[in-house]
Amino acid sequence: MTESAESTAELPDSLHRLYDDPADAATTLRERAGDDSVAEQVGCLFAALSNPQRLRLLWALRDGECCVCELQTALDAPQSTVASHLRCLTEAGLVSTRKDGKWSYYRATDPAVFELIDDAMAVADTQDTEGEK
Repeated sequence: MTESAESTAELPDSLHRLYDDPADAATTLRERAGDDSVAEQVGCLFAALSNPQRLRLLWALRDGECCVCELQTALDAPQSTVASHLRCLTEAGLVSTRKDGKWSYYRATDPAVFELIDDAMAVADTQDTEGEK
């Protein structure tokens, strides 16, 4: 059996019913689904953004850098909680740090993250508005 015939035989029966060339359709569908490694990176980004306290930290950093004590105040949270969330944001590449003596200052690494958050807020607002109808 050829490689093409093997791959076609492994496709869902419904693809055979929907397309004249199910192998070609499968290739196109797999391309549309994107790359696993890119999806993994984006998934990590969204995982970091999925926590309300981490979103609040990013909002606090929107207008510039802050030290940990300022971020503790903004969240009204203990240093350990803030540090844990900052570590997650740093590992996701959303926040960077600089030391100035004994102080650590944090800032957003790319302002595009705020556009992403703003877009998410617009979608959430749209859903709230639709739910009221």
